Amino acid sequence: MEMKTISGQPTIETDRFVLRPIRKSDMGLIELYAADKRVATMTTSIPHPLPPGMIEAFVTRAMQDDRDSDVWIIDGLKTGGGEVMGVIGLERMDRNQSEVAYWVAPPYWNTGLASDAVQALVEANPMGNATMFGSVFQDNPASARVLTHCGFEYLGDAEAFCVARDTPVPTWTYSRNL
Repeated sequence: MEMKTISGQPTIETDRFVLRPIRKSDMGLIELYAADKRVATMTTSIPHPLPPGMIEAFVTRAMQDDRDSDVWIIDGLKTGGGEVMGVIGLERMDRNQSEVAYWVAPPYWNTGLASDAVQALVEANPMGNATMFGSVFQDNPASARVLTHCGFEYLGDAEAFCVARDTPVPTWTYSRNL
């Protein structure tokens, strides 16, 4: 079996979990959780229902050397948690900036996992960014609390298209200077 190392993407260790680069063996659990309508409707890019091959294409893109985003798996095996408890990523932007996006699998909701993962990514700042941005749907105040808890400041309202809902959804946008 070939293990592909993803260039330029570090593993980030915390006491609770490891943020590690995505790998092909994660596809089954990612698909299981991403297929949950509650997860999909709180993201911009996950359709519901999931079309065949979508997760495989996502993982393949995330593993390419010329990718636009770095994607980490929130892996809790070291402390008895799940191998895939969620996904967090940074999308490269111009002017030394990135946008953080994340989702947590439903069994791990309301455990502080999202806040811990965002905080670990902010502290590691693996892209060496000057600023990170994040946006959340306005009907997901828990996700807004994650960003503010991690030092992000409110910038304003906007909207983003949600594939699972097939409509634009009002958002709150946040930033954090690093």
